[in-house]
Amino acid sequence: MKLLKDILYGVSLSAVSGSTTILINAICFDSRKVGLDDVFIAIRGTQTDGHQYIAKAIDSGANAIVCEELPEQLINGVTYAQVDNGNKALAIMASNFYDNPSKNLKLVGITGTNGKTTISSLLYELFKKAGYKVGLISTIKIMVDAQKYNTSHTTPDALTINRHLSLMNEAGVEFCFMEVSSHGIAQKRTEGLVFTGAIFTNLSHDHLDYHKTFAEYRDTKKELFDGLSKSAFALTNVDDKNGLVMLQNTKARKNTYALKSYADYRAQVLENQFNGQLLKIDDNELWTKLIGHFNAYNILAIYATADLLGLEKLEILRLLSELENVDGRFQYYISKKKITAIVDYAHTPDALKNVLDTINTLRTGNENVITVVGCGGDRDSSKRPVMGHIASELSTKAIFTSDNPRTESPTVIIEEMEAGVEAQNVKKILSIENRKQAIKTACQLALDNDIILVAGKGHETYQETNGKRVDFDDFKIVKEILSELDK
Repeated sequence: MKLLKDILYGVSLSAVSGSTTILINAICFDSRKVGLDDVFIAIRGTQTDGHQYIAKAIDSGANAIVCEELPEQLINGVTYAQVDNGNKALAIMASNFYDNPSKNLKLVGITGTNGKTTISSLLYELFKKAGYKVGLISTIKIMVDAQKYNTSHTTPDALTINRHLSLMNEAGVEFCFMEVSSHGIAQKRTEGLVFTGAIFTNLSHDHLDYHKTFAEYRDTKKELFDGLSKSAFALTNVDDKNGLVMLQNTKARKNTYALKSYADYRAQVLENQFNGQLLKIDDNELWTKLIGHFNAYNILAIYATADLLGLEKLEILRLLSELENVDGRFQYYISKKKITAIVDYAHTPDALKNVLDTINTLRTGNENVITVVGCGGDRDSSKRPVMGHIASELSTKAIFTSDNPRTESPTVIIEEMEAGVEAQNVKKILSIENRKQAIKTACQLALDNDIILVAGKGHETYQETNGKRVDFDDFKIVKEILSELDK
């Protein structure tokens, strides 16, 4: 238990009613989880407003309430603290409650539209191979050294983050690599964390349902760099026109990487094949199992980060050569008939174009490229026609299907994708709402040596429709269907 005044340290308070020297058992922002002597933080969310549940939290045993708007009637014996931003207060309080765990390790945040999961996951693997105790907070999972925890958000809520960082402290973890999404930054989930460094990968069309404008999306990412200290490092991709924007107001040491521009860290792609690529970094050649120019950027960011964190350069290159693809990121299977099936998380226009450009670069010219792709429901709908255009333009055949429709009609989503298909490509597309049937059709259409891309869901092992999740694993399904067709 901790004193409320200690938990509130650093939180900007508008008003306080009651004592702050009371003991607090736990922090809660979900009224259903409140217990005796907990502090309840009322958060204004997109779906519900926590202020509606203050009375319920008190009935469940809360002895303190943190809120943006004080209730009309204050209950005797309960302390009320008014704040300007509940999300920001939650993050600072969570950090205080767990004794500011980010200060005790080297925490590196990775932000950008694409590449966050690959870079964070492979940095975790590289530092593990180098003999360190390492933490990971990513879309796919949270790792506390060798202990795995499941996660449902790219950037978890502030309590989850700090609880796991605290576990990392207990486990003796020295480095932690964390994906930092624009949603996470906008909702102040990373407030109060002390970052040793931050990486910017790239910026393209995504999340405009949430941020409304591209400038707002970009500036939200920039907040991560604006908050870095003088002792931290900022690493940015300057081949992306937004790369230098990230460095404009940062106090951190500025470092750049690029394939095409002048930068502190540069790489050159010498060879690109289906089983990997040959890169030249710092006048040394490196063979990596990761394919495509987009992965060359990822590898370079990993190399630069490891160097900035003090690893020896030749040791970094050796460890990089041992790294495998992350699940659902250009993960491929080759059937007996030499049909190559690739599963990739590409769910933005830029990511889909990168993957298809890579596939087309690796083709000898005679293979067909059959793309199965959908777009998620309840998300940025403006990217749907763009993705429909890219898939139909860069594939021999494109099959539009369901992704995670959530509460939207899959038929409507597919129609919005079809709207982006140009007249000369209309005959190249099929629309099959059932995702498994769409994948099966792609496998049946494929001839020997053809390439199938199943895009959009990657590592996900479920499909979400109207609030229900059913088991669905793209890689498992495409592998099973091709194996059956091989018989």
